[in-house]
Amino acid sequence: GETRYNKDKILQGQGVDEPLSATGFRQADAAGLFLSNVKFTHVFSSDLLRAKQTAATILGKNKFCKDLEIKYDARLRERKYGVAEGRPLTDLKAMAKAAGEQCPSFTPSGGETLDEVRERAREFFDSLCRLVVEWEQPEQDMPAAASRSSGAPEGQSVFPWTNHCSETELSSGGASQRLDANILVVSHGAYMRSWIGYFVSDLNCALPTDVAKSQLASVSPNTGVSHFLVKLESGSLLKPEITCVCLNQDSHL
Repeated sequence: GETRYNKDKILQGQGVDEPLSATGFRQADAAGLFLSNVKFTHVFSSDLLRAKQTAATILGKNKFCKDLEIKYDARLRERKYGVAEGRPLTDLKAMAKAAGEQCPSFTPSGGETLDEVRERAREFFDSLCRLVVEWEQPEQDMPAAASRSSGAPEGQSVFPWTNHCSETELSSGGASQRLDANILVVSHGAYMRSWIGYFVSDLNCALPTDVAKSQLASVSPNTGVSHFLVKLESGSLLKPEITCVCLNQDSHL
């Protein structure tokens, strides 16, 4: 959700731990209502205040899992901008120009490179995949294992937001009933841009037909929702198959 620093176009990074603004809380409420029919099995959030407040607000609107524990992970923090934190975005652009570079590839003194941010994203995603494989194994022989996490009343989609964005390979309906895990991750714009870039360039994530690769350079709007289906073939952590259902959509606002 929005903070007053977002509104004033001031870089927060990791060093400015600003709370949500009134607008930010309204956005988080709207995102929570939008996702209220989804039974999440896990919730992860950056440990920065603006993300923690967003995650708690979203979960508070959920019909099925208000009491689910939110796990805070420093690997989900925003990109670190070093000396540029707390300063206007125009200052960062001026620093980049003086160095003969362009944003976002420019790294201010004390900041993280894009490669370092992507490595954080890769590590976190790998840990999610391990979590899901280890979590489902004790129940894999139980008949209810596949349906236990769908969590929606019969006839109700686990994916309510597919009505608002491109349909992908969900026409069979089987995917929505056979989820082993349904994970909510709340993070930050520049970080998520790096993570999605990793999905597309390194893991060959399939994009919706109406999403151009040039759009991957855009930062999500506040409380923008991106939805990915991840398939781990036979519980293997190697080469996960990833499909993007929608990217940075904000129809709930």
